[in-house]
Amino acid sequence: MSKVWMITGASRGLGAFIARAALAAGDRVVVTARRMQALDECFTEGPNQLFKQMLDVTDPQGANAAADAALTHFGRIDVLVNNAGYGQLGPFETNSQAQVEQQFQTNVFGVFNVCRAVLPLMRNQRSGHIFNLSSVGGLIGMGGASLYSASKFAVEGFSEALAQEVASFGIRVTLVEPGVFRTDFLDGSSMAFGTLPVNDYAALVDKLQASCAAGNHQQTGNPAKLGDALVALANHDAPPLRYLAGSDAYSQVNAKLVRMHDEIEKWQALSASTDGF
Repeated sequence: MSKVWMITGASRGLGAFIARAALAAGDRVVVTARRMQALDECFTEGPNQLFKQMLDVTDPQGANAAADAALTHFGRIDVLVNNAGYGQLGPFETNSQAQVEQQFQTNVFGVFNVCRAVLPLMRNQRSGHIFNLSSVGGLIGMGGASLYSASKFAVEGFSEALAQEVASFGIRVTLVEPGVFRTDFLDGSSMAFGTLPVNDYAALVDKLQASCAAGNHQQTGNPAKLGDALVALANHDAPPLRYLAGSDAYSQVNAKLVRMHDEIEKWQALSASTDGF
């Protein structure tokens, strides 16, 4: 059965590839982005297949309007992909309070806004699938990306709990945790560095910026294949709560799980020491 997708941040990067994969599968897609011109440049499909809608995910009213417009155009929303986001990089102390708040407004509250707009529709349908784009950085804290990791850790906890809250309504939630994919994520259109000068971090900032420049558009992950994977998961009878995208994500997370297990076991006696009165 054909599905209706709603995808945020769909004018480029992973969002655009996910939209193209859904269209290729014969599904109908609502693509959203902050600029309609960017959507027009990216997609040329007709209104029977594709509906374009402006949406800044940091605007709760805009999220409600986008969901209502999608419902009016296609009659339902079966799959929501919360993809819009960016990386605020640099050591924590080099980021201003405004930069902290903007990172969470987009990566965390943006997810909340769109979920709040779409969930009532899915509850009424008693069906739906929500993909929340996290990151390997949402499972592994990364020095030099403390704000980005914090925002994605928040998406992880929210999604894990949300999955339990909505399961009885036939709604599934999947966290998508990509490793490195060949998109614009490492250039200035998708990331920003803290602007507060702190001399003690100068060498680390230089290293981070050089690493981003060297890795930009050289990543090993294929975003088109990620789009195909999400289409497969959307059609699976029992999709996972977490989907690690890329062998790099798989190996890095498994290594962390081993480290966590070893540390937990090492301190097990002290953990148990707090039991009882």
